[in-house]
Amino acid sequence: MNALRVAGVILIVLGLAGFFTGGFSFIKETTQAKIGPLELTVKDKETVNVPQWLSLGAIALGAVVLVLGFRKS
Repeated sequence: MNALRVAGVILIVLGLAGFFTGGFSFIKETTQAKIGPLELTVKDKETVNVPQWLSLGAIALGAVVLVLGFRKS
């Protein structure tokens, strides 16, 4: 497989994942206060939403790149 085919498949997979999940979340740990040996930490849940138009665009771009990868060989 050449690089264009691999890039096309990766774009399609990422676009499908973004479309079906709608985004992802992660936990960010921050230190709020540090008084001597005591430390106060806070865990915040951050959410990143992936727009559907971006996911569909990635799928379409991946399909175009995949077709171009097959046409070159």
